Amino acid sequence: MAGQRLMLGFDGIELNEALKYIIGDINACGIILFARNIESPEQVTRLCSDCQAYAKACDLPPLFIAIDQEGGVVARLKEPFTVFKGNPFIDSVEDAMAFASITAHELKQVGINMNFAPVLDIAPKEVDSIMKDRAFKGDAKIVSKFGTQIILTLQENNIMAVAKHFPGIGRTLKDSHFHLPILDIDLNSLWQSDMVPFVDAKNQDVAGIMLSHILYPRLDAQWQASLSPVIANELLRYQMGYDGLVMTDDLDMKAIGYDIKTCIQQILISGIDMALICHKGPNIEKAYQQIGQLLNRDENLYLMGKKSLERILRIKKQYLQG
Repeated sequence: MAGQRLMLGFDGIELNEALKYIIGDINACGIILFARNIESPEQVTRLCSDCQAYAKACDLPPLFIAIDQEGGVVARLKEPFTVFKGNPFIDSVEDAMAFASITAHELKQVGINMNFAPVLDIAPKEVDSIMKDRAFKGDAKIVSKFGTQIILTLQENNIMAVAKHFPGIGRTLKDSHFHLPILDIDLNSLWQSDMVPFVDAKNQDVAGIMLSHILYPRLDAQWQASLSPVIANELLRYQMGYDGLVMTDDLDMKAIGYDIKTCIQQILISGIDMALICHKGPNIEKAYQQIGQLLNRDENLYLMGKKSLERILRIKKQYLQG
């Protein structure tokens, strides 16, 4: 139960001891591929196949195998995979469909089953947005139209889509890989603009929604979205009514600023299903132990954890065991 709440990165290009540990000992719900894990289509196919076979041999559910394949500046798979210019160059529903259809086919061919895409952040023209090179050009309506088409096409082709970065980071100027961006905006403005594409993604049954590492002081003065019970539980789960997978962005980013034990405590309190730790190191072991301890110690967290596990296994059954 503890391991299935973790989505983990690793080093290497084959099923090595570190990966066997992540899968067999930690029982992670899934793994994340980066450029450091990719050499060729044949190698990625073998890696994914070997990981799934190892999970099965350990009598575990199939793994989520995820990647950031947005196109443009964030695309882990390079040539000979199809190279797209990215969301700012998508000008029609047909463009969105073509990107998602080709990407889904290529991901499926190598054994990747989850894409951390589409970006649903809205980058206003008047703001020098950190997301301007990754977001669709246009307002909430256009972002929704293209984003939901990508979700629909990916998922029709059995690739889970993950919409990001809730509740919207298009107005921010700083990069959460290195800083904690603060977005001083009220909830009503978010509902009317930034959150519109996420509502539409929910209505399209998007498999997952990724939380941002941004602090929204008018929503929660203390915790950034990825650690906030107000944003993850109250806003996304209850007010918006989303019952798919909710996950953090990478907890190794500088925007977090808390030790891993504090992060895990907040993630469990917030009812977030999956914590992403994208780099090897002591945080993986510490997170696993902390989840186990908290679930054993607190009945309310245990019951919330059961719901998260049910969601994870439901989505796995839907996409990975059909």
